[in-house]
Amino acid sequence: MIAEAGHYALVLALGLALIQSTVPIFGARWHDPALMNVARSTALAQMVFALGSFAALVTLHVTSDFSVVNVFENSHSLKPMIYKITGVWGNHEGSMLLWVSILALFGGLVAAFGNNLPLSLRAHVLAVQAWIASAFYLFILITSNPFLRIANPPIEGRDLNPVLQDIGLAVHPPMLYLGYVGFSISFSFAVAALIEGRIDAAWARWVRPWTLLAWIFLTLGIAMGSYWAYYELGWGGWWFWDPVENASLMPWLAGTALLHSAVVMEKRNALKVWTILLSILTFSLSLLGTFLVRSGVLTSVHAFATDPERGVFILLILCVFIGGSLSLYAWRASALKQGGLFAPISREGALVLNNLFLTTACATVFVGTLYPLALEVLTGDKISVGAPFFNLTFAPLFVPLLIAMPFGPLLAWKRGDLLGAAQRLFAAGIVALVTVAVIWAWTRGGSALAPLAIGLAVFVIAGALVDLTERIGLFRVPVAVVARRARGLPRSAWGTVFAHAGIGVALIGIVCETTWNSEYIGTMKPGDVTHVAGYELKLDRIMQRQGPNFREMVVPFDVSRDGRQLSTMTPSKRSFTTRETTTTESALLTRGVSQLYISLGETTADGAITVRIYHKPMVLLIWFGPVLMAFGGMMSLSDRRLRVGAPKPARAPRALQPAE
Repeated sequence: MIAEAGHYALVLALGLALIQSTVPIFGARWHDPALMNVARSTALAQMVFALGSFAALVTLHVTSDFSVVNVFENSHSLKPMIYKITGVWGNHEGSMLLWVSILALFGGLVAAFGNNLPLSLRAHVLAVQAWIASAFYLFILITSNPFLRIANPPIEGRDLNPVLQDIGLAVHPPMLYLGYVGFSISFSFAVAALIEGRIDAAWARWVRPWTLLAWIFLTLGIAMGSYWAYYELGWGGWWFWDPVENASLMPWLAGTALLHSAVVMEKRNALKVWTILLSILTFSLSLLGTFLVRSGVLTSVHAFATDPERGVFILLILCVFIGGSLSLYAWRASALKQGGLFAPISREGALVLNNLFLTTACATVFVGTLYPLALEVLTGDKISVGAPFFNLTFAPLFVPLLIAMPFGPLLAWKRGDLLGAAQRLFAAGIVALVTVAVIWAWTRGGSALAPLAIGLAVFVIAGALVDLTERIGLFRVPVAVVARRARGLPRSAWGTVFAHAGIGVALIGIVCETTWNSEYIGTMKPGDVTHVAGYELKLDRIMQRQGPNFREMVVPFDVSRDGRQLSTMTPSKRSFTTRETTTTESALLTRGVSQLYISLGETTADGAITVRIYHKPMVLLIWFGPVLMAFGGMMSLSDRRLRVGAPKPARAPRALQPAE
C-alpha cells in the first residue's frame, strides 16, 4: 500500500506541476492576481506530494519490502540501517526521485519566502520551475518508476552496489543534487525576466541568495565526492578528471562566475545580459551533468542507467530546456536595457576578468569532456582525454585569475587605483616571496614550480587578510575602534575573505600532495617491515571476520616513527556474496593535515598480499579549502541585506480625478 501511495503522490505532483506551469502564465498575461497566486499554492502542494513520494520510497527501503523492484535490486535485509536509507538514492530511480523532490522543495521555498517578489515575476518564476518539474515527473513515471511491484516477491534482495555502501554516500549525492537543482531557481528567474522583458538591480538581489545557496551545496558536494573517492576506491587519488567529476565541476565554475556577475549587476546595474546568460548556462550544465550520469553514455560508479530509452528522454529534456531558453535569450536579450559604464581598472573590471577566466576554464573542461563522446558518435573512434590535457589547459587559466584575485576587493567601484591596490598588497607579496624562498631552501626534489605555486596560494590568502585589515583599520586605529568596525563589517565582506582564503588553502594542499607524495607498492607477509617517509610499518597478521552482509579480510599494520609506536592501521578487503563483488577499504592515519594511506591489492600463492602505502603531505588542506569556501558562502548568505531582500517599490500616489 505504501508503494501505491508513493506512486499516486507522484502522479498528483505531476498534475499540480501542470497547473502551476500554465495558470499563472495566463494570470500574468491578463493581470489577474488570483490566477497568479495559483503558482504559490500549487508549488507548496507539489512540494508536499513530491516529498511524500520520496518518504514512501525511504519507508519501503527501511522496511525491506522486496515486493518492490527498486528495493529488491538495491537492498538486503542484513544491510545496516544507514545504508538502507542511503540506498534509496544509490540507484537510478531513487536518485531521480531525490532530484525532482529537491526541485519541488526549492519551488516551495520560493513560494513560501518570495513574498517580496513582484507578483508577476513570482508567477513566471514558479511557472518555469513547474515546466522543469513536469518534464522530470514524466521521465520518472514513464521510464524510471521506483514503485513497480514484483508479482511473486522474493525473500531476499540483491543488495546495494558494495562500493556505494559507505557513509560518504549519505552526504555526497544529496549535497550535489542540492547544488545542481538549486541553480534551477537562477534559471527560472532568468527565463522569467526574459519573458517579462525587464531586469534590474533588484532582480540580482532576489536571485543572488538562491545562487549562493546552490553554490554552497555544490562546493560541499564536490569536496565530499572527492574525499569519498579518495578513501573508498583505494587508488590514493582525489581527482581523476573523470567525465562525471567534470560534469559537477562545470556548473560550479559557471555558478562561481554567476555569483560575481550578479554582484556587479546588483551594485552597479551592469552586466545584465551577461548575468542572464550565465544563469541559463549554469543550470544547462547541471542538466548536462544529469544527462551524462543518467543516460548510460558513460560507464562509471556514478552511472546507474543503461536503458537507451532513458537516455533519449533525458536528451529530449536537455534539448527543450537548453535550446528553448537560449532561443528565448537570443530573441529577447536585445530588448533588455544595458546598465552603467565603468572603467577597465575598477572592481567591476576585476569581476569581469574573473568571469572571463572562469568561463574559459569551464569551456576547456566542456570540450575535454564531450569531445571524446562526440567523436565516438560521429566516427566510432574511441579516444581518451585525461589529466595531461586538463592540467595543461586548466592551470594556465587559473594562475592569472589567482594573481588578480586579491586586487579585486581593493579596487573602487566604477574607477579604481591599481597602483594604490598594489601598494596595499605589498606586505602580502613580501610574505609570498619569503614563503617561496623558505620552501626552496627546505625541500628537496619535486617540481621547481611547486614553491612558486605555494607562494601564489599564500599571496591569495594574505591578500584576503589585507582586504580585511583595510576594512577594519587594523594597525591604524585603536583596538576598540577595530573591534567595533569588525563587528559592524557586513557578513558578505567576511564571506569574501573566507572564500578567497579557502582557494589558497586548497591550492597549498594540491601542490604539496602532488609534488611530495611518497609511496611504496609491493608484496608483504606477516612480520615484514617497510619504511615510507620516515614511518616504519610492520604487517602484523592477516585475519578474517564476518560483517553484517560481507566477509572481510583484515590486515593490521603497526605504525611507528623514531622507535615510538603511533597507531595500528587496519585496511581490509570485503567480499559481498550476494553481489559477488569485492571492495577495498583503505586505512588512514592522520598526522596534522597529512595522512598515511594503506590499501590492499591481491593475495599471492605464497600467502603474501600486495599493499599500496602512501604518505600524503598536507592532503587534508585539499578539502579544508572547499569547506572554508562554503563557510564563506554561508557567511555571505547570512548577510542581513540578502535576508531582507530587495525593498518593495513604493506605490505611486493615486492621481486626483479631474472634476467633471
